[in-house]
Amino acid sequence: MRFTVDYPVGGPGHDSALLTRAGVSAVARAAERTGFDAIAFTEHPAPSLKWLRHGGHETLDLTSALAFCAAVTERIRLMSHLLVLPYHNPFAAAKALTTVDLLSDGRLTVVAGTGYLRSEFRALGVDFETRNERFDESLALMRALWASGGVAVEHAGAHFTGLGVAHLPGPVQAGGPPVLVGGNSALARRRAARQQGWSPLIVPEIAARTSRTAALTLEMLPALVGQVRAAAVEHQGAGAAFTVQVQGPHQDVMRGGVSRTEYAEVLACLAEAGVDAVVLQPRCTSVRDAVAGLEEFAAEYF
Repeated sequence: MRFTVDYPVGGPGHDSALLTRAGVSAVARAAERTGFDAIAFTEHPAPSLKWLRHGGHETLDLTSALAFCAAVTERIRLMSHLLVLPYHNPFAAAKALTTVDLLSDGRLTVVAGTGYLRSEFRALGVDFETRNERFDESLALMRALWASGGVAVEHAGAHFTGLGVAHLPGPVQAGGPPVLVGGNSALARRRAARQQGWSPLIVPEIAARTSRTAALTLEMLPALVGQVRAAAVEHQGAGAAFTVQVQGPHQDVMRGGVSRTEYAEVLACLAEAGVDAVVLQPRCTSVRDAVAGLEEFAAEYF
């Protein structure tokens, strides 16, 4: 099992020092030193205050934070978890992500989703109702740019147009960074089967309604993982690399309240279901606590 650190974000009980140069450096280096596979940042560029006050969270700019982590680490992968692709012009997004890939020597992994906050779409001037169309067009165009090798890219789509666009320099990773599709829906799984992986969130029905996604439980997971893996083989062949990364349950195991026995049982269930990687949230009460939590978890489970 591989483990991704979902970087502590601002909110109630969070130490603001975690969102400083020293704090991010310390946590990123500790995650690398202790053997975590990746460090991840999420994206909310313009959330509403109402959302923040009802369970939401602050964030850093995603690609800026990943580029910063690239400069203070050597091995650990850098992950968008997740990039809300419809928020972006795909030409600009491809450039920003290529920059991170270049400056990290090819350590970028992209987890991308469609987003769900209507107020944020409104603030960014993006039509919420066309988010699925924008996602598909943007991802296909970014793939074309990453694979172009300097050859001019021509694109005239429903939402974006670029004539004779040169994407230079290109990414370190051939064809661009691996892309995992985030989301619990059947549509997300269909998209994921054509990419390098699926990254769902285990979430009960009530919480699922809040984030406008489908409910997903541990009991449902084995069948759905089997379906998406079979579809990936159908679309890409048996030898294609494909990752299933799950967030939850007990994503806050490092924050306490979960016994070692209980979490070991959860990991066993996830592995049996065909999950390759999990996303975890470190302690957020201080930089020292976050680092200590990473060290203690690694000593127990790695």
